[in-house]
Amino acid sequence: MSAREGVGPPVRVVVCDDEAMVRAGLRMLLDGEADVEVVGEAVDGVQAVEVVTRERPDVVLLDVRMPRLDGLAAAARLREAGVTSRVVVLTTFDDEPVVDAALRQLVTGFLLKSSPPERLLEAVREAAAGRGVLDPAVVPHVVAGYATRPAAPAASPVLQRLTPRETDVLRLVARGLSNAEVAARLYLGETTVKTHLGRVLDKLGARDRPQAIALAYELGLVRPGGD
Repeated sequence: MSAREGVGPPVRVVVCDDEAMVRAGLRMLLDGEADVEVVGEAVDGVQAVEVVTRERPDVVLLDVRMPRLDGLAAAARLREAGVTSRVVVLTTFDDEPVVDAALRQLVTGFLLKSSPPERLLEAVREAAAGRGVLDPAVVPHVVAGYATRPAAPAASPVLQRLTPRETDVLRLVARGLSNAEVAARLYLGETTVKTHLGRVLDKLGARDRPQAIALAYELGLVRPGGD
């Protein structure tokens, strides 16, 4: 059970996937947490828009490949309708077009269905708190979009807004490390890493982790294939 039990209302989640067994598995996992509540399900993109618009959950787990209306199109409709629920895309695919399309729809998170349960639970909680989550497996695809672009100077005024420690955190996050891995590498507490990353997002004007990673490459802080 979560350490947040009894602290505030639970995170309200809608699960959208056309496979009944996947929905059942996600519901079982999520409902097993004291701080998470599944408030609806959808079997296709059209129903997803209907259920999410009605329930207004904190987080939407949205499969990419669904009948009638795919997940990315559903995410676009929700955004156009002004629905503020945080969308975490789930997919078995990690090809670059899917990742790029998901990020362009301003989704809060992108996870592969092969991700371990604890990563999914972390994604739900992070998304509910307004922080983005990007599966480490898809980071190379985000990087690929910036690989051929000329890098900004290392002394970019934007990067100069960051403290040395914030810069270290952003550099490691951009390499695909989780908060726990960054904490271990920098000998910090995981909560401290989250605090630093939150400040990085504020200073860079980034909405979430995926956009911060993209900016790290765009501004030349890290380079594809670099150490």
